[in-house]
Amino acid sequence: MASSLPRDASRLGELDALLFDLDGVLTPTAEVHMRAWSRLFNDWFSANGLAPYTDDDYFEHVDGRPRYDGVRAMLAARGVELPEGSDDDSPDAQTVRGLGNRKNAVFAAELDDNGVEPYPGSVEFLDRAVALGVKVAVVSSSRNAVPVLEAAGLLDRFDVVVDGAVAAAEGIAGKPAPDTYLEGARRLGLTAADCVVVEDATSGVAAGRAGVFGLVLGVDRGTGRDALLRAGADVVVDDLQEVVVALGPARASSSPDPAAAEPAGTGTGTNTSSTDTTSTETAEAQP
Repeated sequence: MASSLPRDASRLGELDALLFDLDGVLTPTAEVHMRAWSRLFNDWFSANGLAPYTDDDYFEHVDGRPRYDGVRAMLAARGVELPEGSDDDSPDAQTVRGLGNRKNAVFAAELDDNGVEPYPGSVEFLDRAVALGVKVAVVSSSRNAVPVLEAAGLLDRFDVVVDGAVAAAEGIAGKPAPDTYLEGARRLGLTAADCVVVEDATSGVAAGRAGVFGLVLGVDRGTGRDALLRAGADVVVDDLQEVVVALGPARASSSPDPAAAEPAGTGTGTNTSSTDTTSTETAEAQP
């Protein structure tokens, strides 16, 4: 436990697990999501005589939320209410879920066309943590987490992925509620106080604060340092490489020489499908 430590980067050397958001933290897929949301809403708003969609709209109403929640929140901001629809609605359906499915189709096409490379500083931070014996999980609002992790070459680092698909299947409230992060901690066999939440979105930071996690580490990829601090971040960095050293030189659970520890991604941890319900279950959900 690190309850006696100040809520700053020094806690990274004491806490037992890192719970990573995906888009904007490990991979620059937040940019792909931003482009997909912009295409969706600018086309739809123009066709319906509404004010144009902006980057500020993304950060205020969409970023970090489960996809259908993002649609609902953005429409509400323009004073629009649509029928909810169902998950299998056509992308052409004039429903909340139809629009969400249209956005997902645009995102999938962008990912197939261009792929994704993880942030080098995030990979350095992740691999150092794994070498030190720190437990890691991905907790994302995206239903695309597993294919994104696969495309980025990161899936084998994680035995636990709690995403939008898992949240929907199990009725777990999405961010800014803390429930998906609490589920990630539970699947690692830990409490919230044992874990660090690593987030780039105000909704995710707010989830970490609401769940009373051991530390909430904000990564500013455009949301703004002040906005992340106001939402509840304890520490904000521009890149995770800045806090690699804060993980410490060694831990009781790590090998004597962390550099000689088994490389991340070569372990025997099992990655299961997002519909599995074991402790190694993968799951994720981005807008």
